[in-house]
Amino acid sequence: MGVKEELYVEAATALGYSHLRIALRHVLPNVLAPVLVYGTLQTGRNVILAASLSFLGLGPQPPTPDWGQMLGGGRMALATAAHVATIPGLAIALLAIGFNLLGDAARDLLDPRMKRDRD
Repeated sequence: MGVKEELYVEAATALGYSHLRIALRHVLPNVLAPVLVYGTLQTGRNVILAASLSFLGLGPQPPTPDWGQMLGGGRMALATAAHVATIPGLAIALLAIGFNLLGDAARDLLDPRMKRDRD
């Protein structure tokens, strides 16, 4: 919402450009990078949230495989077979960390202020 009040949007409006052209040529390129970064960072959080809900029994029901269910079921076997709970836990952590690293890398590549600081 803040982008639509920028000076370049006002200038495009003053030049008589249509709303569609302003949205596609001026607003969308300036909003795309933050949305992409937010989406990847939020995906990592959603992976952990879904696994947490499944661990508590609030996710998909048993014939459906789920890492949170595997983690919850494996905690009873930690003393005898630690890999039953460790492997799904590592998979959840690696996926969440991977999405966060992807979001950080996307922010570093797409943020023009970061480019100025590197130069």
